[in-house]
Amino acid sequence: MKVFLVEDEYVVREGIKNNVDWAAHGYEFCGEAGDGEVAYPMIQKLQPDIIITDIKMPFMDGLTLSRMVKEQFPWMEIILLTGYEDFQYAQEAIRIGVSCYLSKPISGDNLIKEVDSLAEKINEKRQEREVKKRYEEEMKERTEYEKQELFSDLISGNKNLAEIIESSKKLQVDLTAIIFNVILLKVWSTRHDAFEYSKSVVEIEKGVREIAEKMGAIFFDLGVEGIALLFKGDDDASIEKSIADSILQMKELFEGYHHIRYFGGVGQSVGRISDIPVSFAWASRAFAHMYLTEDNGFLVGSEEKLHPDKNDVVLSEIDPKHIDRKLIKEFLRRGDVSETEFFVEEFIGGMGKNAIRSTLLRQYIAMDVYFCVVDFLENELGNDEKPEIPTPEVLADEGRTQQYMVRIISRGAALREDDSKGHYRDAVNQVIAYIEEHFTEEDLSLNTLAAHVNFSPNHLSAVFRQQTGQPFIKYLTDYRMNAAKDLLRTTAKKSNEIGLLVGYKDPHYFSYLFKKTQGVTPTQYRGGGRTEEG
Repeated sequence: MKVFLVEDEYVVREGIKNNVDWAAHGYEFCGEAGDGEVAYPMIQKLQPDIIITDIKMPFMDGLTLSRMVKEQFPWMEIILLTGYEDFQYAQEAIRIGVSCYLSKPISGDNLIKEVDSLAEKINEKRQEREVKKRYEEEMKERTEYEKQELFSDLISGNKNLAEIIESSKKLQVDLTAIIFNVILLKVWSTRHDAFEYSKSVVEIEKGVREIAEKMGAIFFDLGVEGIALLFKGDDDASIEKSIADSILQMKELFEGYHHIRYFGGVGQSVGRISDIPVSFAWASRAFAHMYLTEDNGFLVGSEEKLHPDKNDVVLSEIDPKHIDRKLIKEFLRRGDVSETEFFVEEFIGGMGKNAIRSTLLRQYIAMDVYFCVVDFLENELGNDEKPEIPTPEVLADEGRTQQYMVRIISRGAALREDDSKGHYRDAVNQVIAYIEEHFTEEDLSLNTLAAHVNFSPNHLSAVFRQQTGQPFIKYLTDYRMNAAKDLLRTTAKKSNEIGLLVGYKDPHYFSYLFKKTQGVTPTQYRGGGRTEEG
């Protein structure tokens, strides 16, 4: 702990510096100055924990120095020394936040007693800051989950504006704007299978988050579904520029990773929070083209951008790529069931607005989709379920044909998701079993568990939320707190012993976390101050 001295009288300054064995008491005497003006830049550089300063000095007095220090470094503790018996000085010193106001002369023993007292206070505050910082770090995952819920509310329209604003305030998410727009983004590595994310993807997602923050957009981690960015602006021009600049920066970021694929869908700007679902729908339609192309890029969701100049049924002009079953297979392998309707719309729309009106083309596409889904189920999932065969009634009407395609592709994607969930379920069950066996180990973390089940931490976090309905850190904390409550009810062990037994070596952090999650201290809980949960 560092001590800095400001005193204009040389003899007094030397006496304080030399008559106390600072090192023997555990302090570093890090610097000295003869007035506040000289002292202030030195304090900025050295950042001492405790400042001892005279109150009356030339150029800059001790009160002015104290005021400036407290404004910039509120955590520093200050001892004011004076030979003046003036109560006004004491009042001003207290108002500024000075810790001690001592009259000169003062003996070395008395001074070190005051310094020791402040050092204890500093340690307590430092401990409180560290405990709070650790808690905030651990709760980041929970915050991401709650933000994901907020995004779901924004795009579903299930909650009214007052409820959404209240949720956003709790998460410190600022939705104040005149114009809104949504970008959906997926980034994946060509080197990994469906159950893993590479380190590169994690780095890229971090970079995208930083770009979003810089541009004033809100970053939503949607887990295995990708990323959503909510852009805000005061007018169409400002939000368009913000989106264009962000896309440019993201493309520059992606260029550094040659084994990465990415695709983004850009929505249309809307003027109300309640219209964000409209922006999301356009972004989703554009995003569905991820399965219709092998190119990286961003696509704007608008009729002109998605289906330009394709209004007439001219079979010879239809791009055969759009009836390639590889596109259907790609969606069946990676698409989300909720995206199926958008995918089918864009799959058909890519051939031309009116292509589905051709009876011949409609019959060909429907049957090809049928055989494609059958082949996928049999050969890739090992599933012998047979999708419904298109009937003449279904093929007679373009609307019913399109609905049929949505049904059987949705079914194929759902069966794949069930198959994946089985894999995920096994992994999450392994994680839960590992937690039950190792929860007493303080270094138990998401990284530890990810290595145990061969997932990346980011992917495991998303899968764990998906399977259990809660973030990993909340599950682990609740498990430990329940174990702690059992020990408090059934044993006479001290609080710090119980903290150690449930995975918290730091008794201060255990007490802080218990109070934060249970509403009472461990001592109060043992004494009968039960929470609603018991």
